[in-house]
Amino acid sequence: MRRAAARTGSRAGQFAREPGAAAPGAARRWERKPLRGAEEARMATSSRKTPTSTPLASKRALPRDPSSEVPSKRKNSAPQPSLLQSAGPFVEGSIVRISMENFLTYDVCEVSPGPHLNMIIGANGTGKSSIVCAICLGLAGKPAFMGRADKVGFFVKRGCSRGMVEIELFRASGNLVITREIDVAKNQSFWFINKKSTTQKIVEEQVAALNIQVGNLCQFLPQDKVGEFAKLSKIELLEATEKSIGPPEMHRYHCELKNFREKEKQLETSCKEKTEYLEKMIQRNERYKQDVERFYERKRHLDLIEMLEAKRPWVEYENVRQEYEEVKQARDRVKEEVRKLKEGQIPMTRRMEEIEKQRHVLEAQIKEKATDIKETSQKCKQKQDIIERKDKHIEELQQALIVKQNEEHDRQRRISNTRKMIEDLQNELKTAENCENLQPQIDAITNDLRRVQDEKALCEGEIIDKRRERETLEKEKKNVDDHIVRFDNLMNQKEDKLRQRYRDTYDAVLWLRNNRDKFKQRVCEPIMLTINMKDNKNAKYIENHIPSNDLRAFVFESQEDMEVFLKEVRDNKKLRVNAVIAPKNSYAAKAPSRSLNELKQYGFFSYLRELFDAPDPVMSYLCCQYHIHEVPVGTERTRERIERVIQETRLKQIYTAEEKYVVKTSFYSNKLISSNTSLKVAQFLTVTVDLEQRRHLEEQLKEINRKLQLVESGLSTLRETNKHLEHKDNELRQKKKELLERKTRKRQLEQKISSKLGSLKLMEQDTCNLEEEERKAATKIKEINVQKAKLVTELTNLVKICTSLHIQKVDLILQNTTVISEKNKLESDYMAASSQLRVTEQHFVELDENRQRLLQKCKELMKRARQVCNLGAEQTVPQEYQTAFQDLPNTLDEIDALLTEERSRASCFTGLNPTVVEEYTKREEEIEQLTKELKGKRIELDKYRENISQVKERWLNPLKELVEKINEKFSNFFSSMQCAGEVDLHTENEEDYDKYGIRIRVKFRSSTQLHELTPHHQSGGERSVSTMLYLMALQELNRCPFRVVDEINQGMDPINERRVFEMVVNTACKENTSQYFFITPKLLQNLPYSEKMTVLFVYNGPHMLEPNRWNLKAFQRRRRRITFTQPAQ
Repeated sequence: MRRAAARTGSRAGQFAREPGAAAPGAARRWERKPLRGAEEARMATSSRKTPTSTPLASKRALPRDPSSEVPSKRKNSAPQPSLLQSAGPFVEGSIVRISMENFLTYDVCEVSPGPHLNMIIGANGTGKSSIVCAICLGLAGKPAFMGRADKVGFFVKRGCSRGMVEIELFRASGNLVITREIDVAKNQSFWFINKKSTTQKIVEEQVAALNIQVGNLCQFLPQDKVGEFAKLSKIELLEATEKSIGPPEMHRYHCELKNFREKEKQLETSCKEKTEYLEKMIQRNERYKQDVERFYERKRHLDLIEMLEAKRPWVEYENVRQEYEEVKQARDRVKEEVRKLKEGQIPMTRRMEEIEKQRHVLEAQIKEKATDIKETSQKCKQKQDIIERKDKHIEELQQALIVKQNEEHDRQRRISNTRKMIEDLQNELKTAENCENLQPQIDAITNDLRRVQDEKALCEGEIIDKRRERETLEKEKKNVDDHIVRFDNLMNQKEDKLRQRYRDTYDAVLWLRNNRDKFKQRVCEPIMLTINMKDNKNAKYIENHIPSNDLRAFVFESQEDMEVFLKEVRDNKKLRVNAVIAPKNSYAAKAPSRSLNELKQYGFFSYLRELFDAPDPVMSYLCCQYHIHEVPVGTERTRERIERVIQETRLKQIYTAEEKYVVKTSFYSNKLISSNTSLKVAQFLTVTVDLEQRRHLEEQLKEINRKLQLVESGLSTLRETNKHLEHKDNELRQKKKELLERKTRKRQLEQKISSKLGSLKLMEQDTCNLEEEERKAATKIKEINVQKAKLVTELTNLVKICTSLHIQKVDLILQNTTVISEKNKLESDYMAASSQLRVTEQHFVELDENRQRLLQKCKELMKRARQVCNLGAEQTVPQEYQTAFQDLPNTLDEIDALLTEERSRASCFTGLNPTVVEEYTKREEEIEQLTKELKGKRIELDKYRENISQVKERWLNPLKELVEKINEKFSNFFSSMQCAGEVDLHTENEEDYDKYGIRIRVKFRSSTQLHELTPHHQSGGERSVSTMLYLMALQELNRCPFRVVDEINQGMDPINERRVFEMVVNTACKENTSQYFFITPKLLQNLPYSEKMTVLFVYNGPHMLEPNRWNLKAFQRRRRRITFTQPAQ
């Protein structure tokens, strides 16, 4: 068994595993009616890397030596000339040989087609379409055109780094061998022509020169593009037909017509726009003509105003110049006056300097006397401080004596008080009662107190336990709340995805949640919301297995409930929703037909059902509808041994790590056929929400709240008990304290009496002699008074010295005051003179500034006057200005009055724009230019129309003849099938050459009318028949060297397939027709064949011979020994 390994995105993952064999009917026909040389068929074999997968292609040809039947790898060998150049009439550009290495399903394979009809037959997956891909890619076709992959590297056999396709084309001057080597890692191609390196552009030019168009559906129709032929628009079909069978210049003429027509439209639009614009310009100039005349009248007044404005600066300059001369003379006079005032201030300045020196001497002497006074005053203060300290010492001695006297009086008082207190305590001790026996009462209270404290400790322990229990429950509650919030967030994510993709389903979910009471039995929300993946990585398997329509379906247990739901949601709310009913008998727990342990040897790890959780109705529906309990999921290990898995397990659906396999039994050979697709990325089920766990958490939260209430109630009870015990404890402590105080009272009294007697003894011993202390204090005070008298005498002498110094200082101050007074008088006189000088200097500055201002103004007026007259710095006033100035007024007032008058006259011409004349002149020039351009455009338009007429005649007439020929053959083909069909050239407007198209209309039943061939009106078989007959109609007219049609008969019924096959054989096997490739996986029995047709069988299977073991002559000898029996007709 052979498997064509496809990369991601290539061949849509479709693998063929059916053992290859031609259709039984076709094989018998070939054997029963051998064609010319058919029993000596030349075989083209493919050398495989694995002995169990060897496709083989056979065809009718001339006999060859057996050694030549084993093809060698031609990657580095020289191109071999095709044997068919002498075997049949090859058309220029026909394919002589196709060679492939490491290409799709082949290791090495070489195919040699015939010159006419080549029918390639083989079971699905044997490699027929691989030959078509080789033709397309080998002739510089785009990978995307095949509809399989967009990268050329995907066409290289899996596991190989390089691949090769080689096409040999017939050419009279020598065959053309095109080689394309493909590098998978770089996704690049390397091109060779006749084994010489070249570029893809040169290859495309060589292929185009032979009129080969692999991108034209009329010439090259691969399997994956068959359905697109009917989708071609009329315009696209015309273009493809022109390129395919029309003369080389027909499509070029069509393109030129479209370009000419587009240019003609542009020129017509341009001429129309320019004509309208020219008329508007002429009309506008007529309107502005009167305004131009008024503008020139206004200009005369403006010229006079300009001359007056030119003279006015010269008059202003002369007036300012005269004023400048007057100010200059006044400034010189004030300057002389300033000089005289400055000379009169010099004597006063000298006298003021002498007085200032004398004042400095007096101030120095005053400062010296002040220093002496300060020193003497300091000495006086020191003497006073000493006297004050002596007085203070006397006071301290007197105060100490008073303190001792007070202490003695206080000691006598305390002794008296202590004796009295001792007497009272002794009396209290005598009168006190004998101490009764209180110990039993104290012991009883102590026991009660100990019991209360034990109960209190036990109660407090229980309170602590209850608090810890409450804290634990609160933590558990918080954790459960957090888990519920996380579940809600995940559920919201799933609902957001549902809302974004299926809004109607989301609205229906909201309605269901608010109206569950309307249903009798359980209703499950859309399956995508109720499914919870155990592992998000496995979501892709579920989404690829269950269609999206069912993923968003609501699941009901009751038909009645579903009808109520659909009536409300679909009929009333107009929401597009899906609904399904779960089976009455649950399939949710149904066991698989095969134990998973049996499948683990193949790499399977689970069934689909075990990958997720879902409510019982949902699980039951999915098991019943999609058999999720029977579909296993494997790994990469499963994919590696997929052929063995399919053969041994006979499973109908299998999942590997990245692919899905569907296994069916062949209708023709009763063998297993499998197809695979790449898994799409999961979109909806990647978010996992375990609703059962969420319900469990909600119940857990309710239980925690109930326990919290019980704990709070117990805490309240314990607090009351603890409060009562606390109160009882305080009462017992107070009673015990009172008994203990009564027991210790006598001992306290004895201790107090003893303590007081000791204190009394100490106080009587601490005596003081007051007379001796008074005598000592009087002696010390007398000594201090003698010292005071001596200090007072010294202080009196210092005061006299200080008074004399003050008198001397006052005398010096009076002298200084006289000097200062004289100085002030001189400064006052000097300031008066300076004030007059400043006034005069200020006047001088003002006059000088005025002079500078007038000078600057003269310069500015001169400059402005020269600017008005356009004069340079050294130029004199021109004679024309002097002459004009003589006729104008000479004073500013007269000039201003005349200016006002002229301006008033000029202002009467209102509404005039200074640019009117310029625009008028410019517009006149533009009108002239537009007239010339319009004339040129019209000439160019006439030329384009003449060209269109000529090209149209060369294009349209041959095209109509060509379409008529196609129609004739197409109609004949349909008539032979008892149907009707026609082909015509269709356009809505003869001038719109880009809208021309070929319209195909067909009728397959006599009771209907002709209908245009579209992707929607006809059935798939009818479209295939129409496409095939249209291609047949092109066959005899075709100028292309070959045509390829891949599996177009798949949608036909047997009757139409037989008719079409007969037409293909009759048409493609005529003389002077191009080469034809017809690919099909099966044929009907008893079909007609032609001697000119070539049949290539593609075989594969586990029992195929190795290419090097194939012996053609031995096969022919065995074949001759077989007796053929003719089957009954």
